[in-house]
Amino acid sequence: MRTYLVVIDDSPEAALALRFAARRAARTGGGVAVLAIVPPQDFVAFGGVQATIEAEAREHAEELAAAAADTIAQEANVTPQILVRSGKPAEVVREVIGENDEIAALVLATTASGAPGPLVAHFTGQDAGSLPCPVMLVPGGIDIARLDALS
Repeated sequence: MRTYLVVIDDSPEAALALRFAARRAARTGGGVAVLAIVPPQDFVAFGGVQATIEAEAREHAEELAAAAADTIAQEANVTPQILVRSGKPAEVVREVIGENDEIAALVLATTASGAPGPLVAHFTGQDAGSLPCPVMLVPGGIDIARLDALS
C-alpha cells in the first residue's frame, strides 16, 4: 500500500502537509503515517526534573499525533498509522523511512515566506538524493481550495 509519511508538529505548515497527504491517500487508496518527534532536550536537569521534562515532551507529541489522526479520519476517512519517536528529527525521519518499504513519499510543507524549516532544508539540500522515496513539498502560502484541487 502506498503510504505518505507526514511529520507533525505545531506549525501551520504541518497541517497543510497533513491535509495534502490525507487527501492523496483517500484518492489513491493509500495510507498516511503520522510521525510526531520528541526532540532531544537542549539541557540536562537533575534526574527527576529531566524525566518530567521528557515525559511532558512525549505527551505533547502524542497529543499532536492523536489530533492529526482525528483530522485525517474526519477529512479523508483514512485511518493513519501513528508513530511517536525520540531523537534528532532528520535522523528519526530517515530511520522511519528505512524501516517501512510502504512509504511512497515524505510529505513536507514549506513556510509561506522566509527560510525553509529544518526538515525541508535538510531533505531538499545536501541529502536530497539519498532518500529511497520522493519528497513532496506543499507550498506554505497555497490557497486551501487550490491545495484540495491538486490533491
